[in-house]
Amino acid sequence: MNLLIGCPAETEWHESRVAVTPEVVGRLRRTGLDLIVEAGAGRGAGFPDEAYVAAGARVADRSAVFAEADILTVIHRPDCQRLRAGQIVIGLLHRYDDPDELAEVTALSFEGLPRTLSRAQSMDVLTSQANVAGYKAAVLAADTFGGFFPMMMTAAGTVRPAKVLVLGGGVAGLQAIGTARRLGALVTGYDVREAARADIASTGAAVLDLKVTAEGDGGYARTLTAEEQAEQQKALVDAIRDFDVVITTAQVPGHRPPELVPAQALGALAPGSVVVDLAAGPLGGNVAGSVPDSRTETENGVVVLGAGNLPAQVPRAASSAWARNVAALLEHLIHDGSVVLDPEDEITAGLLVQAKEAVS
Repeated sequence: MNLLIGCPAETEWHESRVAVTPEVVGRLRRTGLDLIVEAGAGRGAGFPDEAYVAAGARVADRSAVFAEADILTVIHRPDCQRLRAGQIVIGLLHRYDDPDELAEVTALSFEGLPRTLSRAQSMDVLTSQANVAGYKAAVLAADTFGGFFPMMMTAAGTVRPAKVLVLGGGVAGLQAIGTARRLGALVTGYDVREAARADIASTGAAVLDLKVTAEGDGGYARTLTAEEQAEQQKALVDAIRDFDVVITTAQVPGHRPPELVPAQALGALAPGSVVVDLAAGPLGGNVAGSVPDSRTETENGVVVLGAGNLPAQVPRAASSAWARNVAALLEHLIHDGSVVLDPEDEITAGLLVQAKEAVS
């Protein structure tokens, strides 16, 4: 009997992505896997039930997906009360939040993927979704800003291009820089890591140098000391006033995001400026007063967008990328019709939250 991969619908109010697409159904079917998808799971991303059926999946209700699947693939941690002992669950499972909920299953959480390992890159949902988020951040900023991004030469005169500052030179930041430049803006990037500053320069954007460096492990920036943070914030307050749009992307896994744009910096921006905070979430954000999934306006007329889940606003592209990452992981784990969880394998060891006996 073939392994059965289950894909339930996401239930968070702001989520429109789906973890498996019809394209990936066909790919997994060719490897000998069966799939069961909850009715309506792909509707928000533009994938109707009929497309899943045509690709070879079975569409069923939520209870059947949870009850029958050997492996569940999700975006966020699912309703753990529905999980069956011995199941394998794959997704962004917030591995440090209430791990006891996952005690009876084998949980594989993408947060633990060793992202610097070259053979893991095809499975890296954090990177694929950060690409989507960076793209959407620039588009959202351009849509919100009351002026043009490119220079415009009209009969009424020439309009200067928008000046955009992107804070953070990781995947999301680089994509935001590239997209904003393609839209015609004058773009500057900033990061505390030397390698990231080189990446920013390679895009053709200007590099803001605040004389603060903070290299960390695994390609991330380390947390700044109190003195470094104070120095960085003072320099940013002085620099930010010259920009029309600021996009912040800095996150430290498992920790509160650094506050890069304090209230004083917001006060220095001109009325009508736009700030997009990609780090906005339950632990805070990069921007003082930003609220997740909300638009607020400061007393001096600066628009602040708390945009912590932008991939959900580009659900078709984001779901397609996510599903391909999941397929790559399943192809890595499944051999001769059985799941092989090798604790000596760096990918498996990084992903595992709670190991139970593998399904075979």
